[in-house]
Amino acid sequence: MSYVVAIRTALICFPVLLILLFLPYMIREYHKYGSVYWYRGLILFSFIFYLMVAYFLVILPLPTIEEVLQMTSPSTQLIPFDFISTFINESGFVLTDFSTYLPAITSNSFYVPVFNILLFIPFGVYLHYYFEWDLKKCVLASFLLSLFFELTQLSGLYFIYPRGYRLFDVDDLLLNTFGGFLGYFLGGLFLKFLPSKEEIDEKSLELGSRVSIFRRSLCFILDFLLVSFFTLLLNGQHFWLLLLLYFGVLPIAFHGQTIIGKFFHLKVVSISKDKVFWYQYLLRSFLFGLEFLFVPFGIFWLYQNFLNFFGNYQIIMTIFLFIGIGGFYLVSFFKFLFHKYLLYEKISDTKVVSTIKKIIQE
Repeated sequence: MSYVVAIRTALICFPVLLILLFLPYMIREYHKYGSVYWYRGLILFSFIFYLMVAYFLVILPLPTIEEVLQMTSPSTQLIPFDFISTFINESGFVLTDFSTYLPAITSNSFYVPVFNILLFIPFGVYLHYYFEWDLKKCVLASFLLSLFFELTQLSGLYFIYPRGYRLFDVDDLLLNTFGGFLGYFLGGLFLKFLPSKEEIDEKSLELGSRVSIFRRSLCFILDFLLVSFFTLLLNGQHFWLLLLLYFGVLPIAFHGQTIIGKFFHLKVVSISKDKVFWYQYLLRSFLFGLEFLFVPFGIFWLYQNFLNFFGNYQIIMTIFLFIGIGGFYLVSFFKFLFHKYLLYEKISDTKVVSTIKKIIQE
């Protein structure tokens, strides 16, 4: 029953952790590879989920403080391979009597050690298959993770409880480490059927050589937030000037890149020429603000201030206004979605490209 509780708790907590980690993960992937390859994400986040389940299996279910205070059982078991004698004594296993085999393997003294081995097999698989650790590192990491779990139990969940409410067992260290050892060799089998880390990296870089919508959008959002941060440092003043300086002047010094653009390996180049002139960056920045900020918000401002001039046609004009502005953004979105040049790009003769290709060549 405790296994079900641990898995259910992990299923509840994992989406929260996923939300917290996904943005930093995307930023890291875009910086390193220029793309977020779903297969890598599946491996890494399934690994995190596995670790969460393993951890909850170690600490759950949580007792009350009163229950722990009443415990009189020993908190440590320091005799190596004690699980063997425990199995023989408690399961009734007799090597020469086949009738004792089935009751023995269904006893608690059998499946608990087996569970401790199985618990760490995925850990060894992940370390060998994806992280490409050798056997020594894999065994050491398995031992250290097991030691962390055992100390968690010994310390009473980091001294939240007055004593350990679960047994610190040296056999768990041995069995967990052996599970990681077995997982290492199973991980080698995975390499025969699944893409290696090098192949995953190559695919990620191949995808990163193209500019995806999400990569470009996230880059702009982070650039915009950075400008907003600078604006706050100036007590909320000169926002529009900072926008022009950041998106128009800064790329001149950074050869077509903003701060986040450089981090994401994105660069503004000319559509029709080999070189971008300095005024094209300024024109691109100005036209972008005009197309997506000044004109729509300016129309709304005029509408709000001159609404009374429409008289009985206010509702009709409102509908036309929303259809017009909404349609403009919708058309721009679909152009962006299908990698078509937007109006400000056509006029400024600029586009965004990925510099990941140069990294691949290097």
